[in-house]
Amino acid sequence: MHIAIGNDHAGTDYKFAVLELLKEKGIEVTNYGTDSNDSVDYPDFVHPVAADVENKKVDFGILICGSGNGVSMTANKYQKVRAALCWTKEIVSLARQHNNANILSIPARFVSLPQALEMVNTFLDTEFEGGRHQNRVEKIACN
Repeated sequence: MHIAIGNDHAGTDYKFAVLELLKEKGIEVTNYGTDSNDSVDYPDFVHPVAADVENKKVDFGILICGSGNGVSMTANKYQKVRAALCWTKEIVSLARQHNNANILSIPARFVSLPQALEMVNTFLDTEFEGGRHQNRVEKIACN
């Protein structure tokens, strides 16, 4: 498995913890995020992640910012991206099962680090159910 990760200054500490988790799992990671806590513009770090997901260069993406909203809004501009802003593992599970989410957006200022890591594990371990959900997912993109 190969994951692209991106973050702004609000998500740097969480990103480092997620990178460690992914390393322990033997997952290949492309890190597009900032490694600093200095203020940056989140779209600069989201676009490469979303492009890699859309072009199938990676299996999934993980995005982290303060609220999770900015990174989700930016990523969801890509037609083949389904970025899910999640704040519990239950929402993550449903986003994978029912929406076939391919990017997890984490709001670092609103979830604890243990919660964020639990959400990443849930995202990686949960499969898309297909079936009745497939038709709905096919209707998401505008083209």
